[in-house]
Amino acid sequence: MLTVTFHGAAGTVTGSCMEFAIDDRRILVDCGMFQGSRSLEALNLEDFAFDPRRIDAVILTHAHIDHSGLLPKLVSRGFEGPIWCTKPTRDLLEHMLADSGRIHEYEAERRNHRRDRAGDKPFAPLYTAEDAMVAWGLCRTVDLEEPFDPADGFHARLWNAGHILGAASVELAAGGCRVICSGDIGPDNKSFHPDPDSPAGIDHVVCEATYGDRRREPLSIDERRRLLKSEVQAAMARGGNLVIPVFALERTQELLLDLQYLMATDEIESASVFVDSPLANRVTGVFGRYASQLEDTGGRNVFDQPQLHYVSEVKESMRLNSVSGAIILAASGMCEGGRIRHHLIHNLHRPDSTVLFVGYQAQGTLGRVILGGAERVRISGRDIKVRAQIRSILSYSAHADQAELLAWIDERCPISGSLFLDHGEAGALEVLRREVHNRHADLSIRLPQIGERYALPPGQPAKRLDTGRVDLAEAVGRDWQNAYADFATVLKSRLKDLQDDRQRREALDNMRAILESYNAHREGERRNRG
Repeated sequence: MLTVTFHGAAGTVTGSCMEFAIDDRRILVDCGMFQGSRSLEALNLEDFAFDPRRIDAVILTHAHIDHSGLLPKLVSRGFEGPIWCTKPTRDLLEHMLADSGRIHEYEAERRNHRRDRAGDKPFAPLYTAEDAMVAWGLCRTVDLEEPFDPADGFHARLWNAGHILGAASVELAAGGCRVICSGDIGPDNKSFHPDPDSPAGIDHVVCEATYGDRRREPLSIDERRRLLKSEVQAAMARGGNLVIPVFALERTQELLLDLQYLMATDEIESASVFVDSPLANRVTGVFGRYASQLEDTGGRNVFDQPQLHYVSEVKESMRLNSVSGAIILAASGMCEGGRIRHHLIHNLHRPDSTVLFVGYQAQGTLGRVILGGAERVRISGRDIKVRAQIRSILSYSAHADQAELLAWIDERCPISGSLFLDHGEAGALEVLRREVHNRHADLSIRLPQIGERYALPPGQPAKRLDTGRVDLAEAVGRDWQNAYADFATVLKSRLKDLQDDRQRREALDNMRAILESYNAHREGERRNRG
């Protein structure tokens, strides 16, 4: 019987990886990296829960790192099979994986040079840019809706997911059972791509639930551009910069499409738009090659316009410190790394600047903290007071909202087996589960956890064979390091609020005493248990 094991994106929105097995044949759908808090990202360093040498093939839904980012590690651990994907995904993956490898190399080098690590065992990068290129070389492309056999006993087709360039849902048939894995589903009125499509009458469905608890007001592309126009005009009127944290893949290109349209039609004054991300610049080059095939471009390369400036060199990026009245797009979209942190340091404290969020901010990320109303944040060892205007536009999401997810699930019906809801935080998963149950009361609905394995009988509900990992509750939510960062950020300002140095020393002594008392109490409990 066909089985599925969830190795990631179960109870969380990153680390997508599902293992399908029948007899001694195994394939993966996605092999993504965990992103978010440090505790969650530490999962990337663990050994795989399976033997990579026994995996026959990988089917990749799309090029986002949370779906593809552990492919180089998989290959370095012995995987030698094909990685099936669409041609645009392969073209994007060349840049996405290489960039990820360079980041891992840089982070390992940075940590090894820290003075407080003298004499410690050196860190090794999770993988290198060279490892990434070896993995990329295993990609084999297939057109949407074209049947192919990824491994003996498995039959598959890819369907348009409407999420990003090249994104697909995966239809699998094995052991007399048909399964659809949604991948990430795009919203209605998505720039560049037609609406998602997949077959109906499926045994088992795995559906993402990123926005399972949210409903957005339906907006056309014209309506979304009016929202962007309002934000740009307000930001420019304040005289500072408009800083937009962006994802290098798709969000950057959507914003460029809309910004150049608004300027070309004189709906906003012409302004310099700087794309300060080497990866986003390379990805935009891929979009340029497919521009004639994309919707909303009029068959032309909309990314080659005089107002758009693509910044690659570090010196060019640093020169943006002294500008005002510019629109700066920089990665990463959740502010966890990349050049956006540099621009936040130089703009968050400015009352005349604006930070505009246009993407999902996962738990534990700096972007989530800023968007949540933090008065101070800590970036690269600096305490920054937030004086800038903090704004958001939700309509740029590349993910379907609750209503669109429910519609996608309805269109897959009848589902004769089980519906698995994954790729979502706990609250979103539970809300979507209730909404689906209200519409399909007899449908078996599962909320899998990382490590759970299920049998997938044809036409019958899935049966859980193995329980999930019980040690991941802290990692998939808000971990202690997030709480510490919040505490450390406000501590100095709170101490300054005290009247004199004597009171400050007394407060620090009290905090130290509380921590030592707590440690002594826990040590006593440990000894009593022993």
